[in-house]
Amino acid sequence: MLEALVKGVKGDVWFSLIDKVYRPTTLRAAWQAVRRNQGSAGTDHESVERFEQRSEENVAGLEEELRTGAYRPRPIKRVYIDKLGSKEKRPLGIPAVRDRVVQTAIRLVIEPIFETKFKSHSYGFRPNRGSKDALREVDRFLNAGYTHVVDADLKAYFDSIPHEKLIQEVRRHIADGRLLELIERFLDQDIMEGLSRWTPEAGTPQGAVISPLLANLYLHPVDEAMEAAGFQMIRYADDFVIMCRDESEAYKALHQVQQLIAERGLVLHPEKTRVVDATLPGQGFDFLGYHFERGTRWPRKKSLRKLKDAIRAQTGRSNGTSLSAITVNVNRTLKGWFEYFKHSHKWTFPALDGWIRRRLRSILRKRSKGSKGISGNMDHFR
Repeated sequence: MLEALVKGVKGDVWFSLIDKVYRPTTLRAAWQAVRRNQGSAGTDHESVERFEQRSEENVAGLEEELRTGAYRPRPIKRVYIDKLGSKEKRPLGIPAVRDRVVQTAIRLVIEPIFETKFKSHSYGFRPNRGSKDALREVDRFLNAGYTHVVDADLKAYFDSIPHEKLIQEVRRHIADGRLLELIERFLDQDIMEGLSRWTPEAGTPQGAVISPLLANLYLHPVDEAMEAAGFQMIRYADDFVIMCRDESEAYKALHQVQQLIAERGLVLHPEKTRVVDATLPGQGFDFLGYHFERGTRWPRKKSLRKLKDAIRAQTGRSNGTSLSAITVNVNRTLKGWFEYFKHSHKWTFPALDGWIRRRLRSILRKRSKGSKGISGNMDHFR
């Protein structure tokens, strides 16, 4: 995609992009991505399956609307989903399927541009990078003696990004007025929750296709400034740590990042942002599901709680699922969890293994005389 855009760049600012967004090949690729991801219907009640029944006509209609400037996004449906391991619920925005297609087309066009700018220490929601890469970097710096850590937490990041400043950041790289206007329309989309409807004054909806990309872009100046100052920051979306050699450097880094975050119109959570010495007992830090302390790492308490809540939900007494289906679901959950946390300290697993086996034996006693199915399937998790 980037090669096709090169003619539209002048002085590191990109022009003439909107026609790449509504190009039929781009929209068709965007639709295929939306179809693969599935997801719920938005406020227009059109599901992915229903859109697919007339996909060629629908995609052609979006091309026409975007080309003529008639396209308008529909309101976002606000829903709340349970936070595993917590009694809280997380708000989620569900755009209409047609809007997900357009947002995906925008992302296909502008992501390669922004990827040439983003720093190597940014890992979240980027192609060919992920949380495991970020965790490896943390291990590398800890082993190299960067044991004083700024453990930072951004307060309600996705919901508090100032729209005007975000668009200013987009304008630093993109000068296509029609594309900028389209992005602004997505930021100003109404939100519907039940019978209520309102226009957000800040934030990018969690659940919108372009939200992670825009969120990364908005923190890019922070990445640039921290790198220029010589600090070793490792960021995954709104979650980041700064690895330092001593306490003095750590407090300098904290002061610097506090200023940069404030300039962005954002807030660091005062109770969750701190400087720790990861070599001391009880002074570790949490990052991307792990707890780091004294040269090793293991699943943080919240990660264990999430797993247990998921297993309880899959094996509850009121769960009418068959034993074979429970076996499949539980093993799928455990396989993913153990794959992610396989680099934990070895003492993590025996107690967890015992809890899982007791849970599964309990349901097997209640629902079946034979216990070989699940018990046997558990052996490879030892």
